[in-house]
Amino acid sequence: MNKTDKSTQKWSLTGKTALITGATKGIGRAIAEEFVSLGASVYLVGRNPLNLHEVINQLGNNSDLVDGMVADLSLPQERKAAVNKIMDKWGELNILVNNVGTNIRKKTIDYTDEEIEFLFQTNLKSAYDLSRNCYPLLAKSGNASIINISSVAGITSLKTGSVYGMTKAAMIQMTKNLACEWGAENIRINAIAPWYIETPLALQVLKDLDYLKSVLDRTPMKRIGLVEEVASVAAFLAMPASSYITGQTLAVDGGFSIYGF
Repeated sequence: MNKTDKSTQKWSLTGKTALITGATKGIGRAIAEEFVSLGASVYLVGRNPLNLHEVINQLGNNSDLVDGMVADLSLPQERKAAVNKIMDKWGELNILVNNVGTNIRKKTIDYTDEEIEFLFQTNLKSAYDLSRNCYPLLAKSGNASIINISSVAGITSLKTGSVYGMTKAAMIQMTKNLACEWGAENIRINAIAPWYIETPLALQVLKDLDYLKSVLDRTPMKRIGLVEEVASVAAFLAMPASSYITGQTLAVDGGFSIYGF
């Protein structure tokens, strides 16, 4: 193999298999699009059947690179079903993207026990269970990458609510622990911590112009991020080009998290 071939392979996902959760909207959908454009075969998981079929039809273009299933990953049995699908389809796995997540914005004392449990199951337990249950498939591939979509809410205090912040902080710690525990099996685990990105969930909040101004005032780049800007980082962390990077959390935040006085 010549130098050009090695360089091309380093920056490609051709021949790689990827499971992406929360893949029908926002960041998850952008990651799916990016991975397919780089040659990966992707298996998408989403809760809405219409959205899922739309994305599969759009990205698949009658190819074998795109498939998926409808599942609510806040439920343990549906997390197991997703892993079983991958086992039957590929028998191993190169890339797991734990992207599924949601939020309920309330003051700490106003959350119900049911709301807290739902957020923990959706944002954190889904990523933990999928990582554990996919471990044999990832190890079998011999060269695997888990990418956890956390948030700057897991790094610093935000107005997003304490429960959301707790789940995202725990995801970052999970990233560190698994990176150390599974490194010898050549499974790399990294996290991405976005700030406000143009997603349906974020735009619900940013339509308040006063709030939008306060966000931009704390963002050195003075704009909201794009889903493609998160997807490109996920692609890099999945590629051979990042083969010695593990246990890290990369903020995609326009400078927000390092902005002092």
